[in-house]
Amino acid sequence: MPLIRPSDHAASARAGDTDVMVDVRSVHKSFGPLKVLHGVDLRVRAGEVAVVLGPSGSGKSTLLRTINHLEKVDSGWVSVDGSLVGYRRSGGKLYELREREVLRQRTRIGFVFQNFNLFPHLTVLENVTEAPVSALKRPKKEAVGTAERLLARVGLADKAAAYPRQLSGGQQQRVAIARALALEPRLLLFDEPTSALDPELVGEVLDVIKDLAGQGTTMIVVTHEIGFAREVADTVVFMDGGRVLEQGPPAEVLDAPQHERTRAFLSKVL
Repeated sequence: MPLIRPSDHAASARAGDTDVMVDVRSVHKSFGPLKVLHGVDLRVRAGEVAVVLGPSGSGKSTLLRTINHLEKVDSGWVSVDGSLVGYRRSGGKLYELREREVLRQRTRIGFVFQNFNLFPHLTVLENVTEAPVSALKRPKKEAVGTAERLLARVGLADKAAAYPRQLSGGQQQRVAIARALALEPRLLLFDEPTSALDPELVGEVLDVIKDLAGQGTTMIVVTHEIGFAREVADTVVFMDGGRVLEQGPPAEVLDAPQHERTRAFLSKVL
């Protein structure tokens, strides 16, 4: 049984713009009577960093979760790296994929949560190797070697044998980033990666994300860190009330916002 009818933009999206990594088209999402996303459109090209700003409850986190199908859309569609997420197209209609097919898609989309979500009973090294071994069937030795390199990359080579409870919040979040990178994703999603951290630990996590941006990693980052957005983002997206009200280069959105709601929000956080 078909779940969603794709918009008329689908054919044009397939026909061109091959450098578009993320294509969100007319996405609506409700939880019961609460409408959370109202026809959201967003496009992020390969190698770009999009930073999503907005007040609490504006739909930012829900948008991220639709991109890797942690939340099913009510209408519209999401494509990553040229493939529909969570659905297949047949006869002009979309049909939901089986769970194992969705899980396979998620290996290409890294997700870093605000509360780390590390396995408390596994060491740091085991947290980073678990998904490549179980989901990608990588040989254990290969996964360990990759994990050790990634832990060194995020400055935690000496913490491989530690457990999450023995780490600071900033260290746990850096482990979470290494874990996401271990799957070699085409896209990284960050859901307020510093919001659960003490202020003095924020910088160490943002520095890792900045390093990834400098290496051309495609990322969508939901954050309240305006300075980070100004320094790192290729595109700043402002959301409110489940809608994208404004998007563009940081110099335009942050320094010369066109929408009254954007101006009001920035006046309180800058």
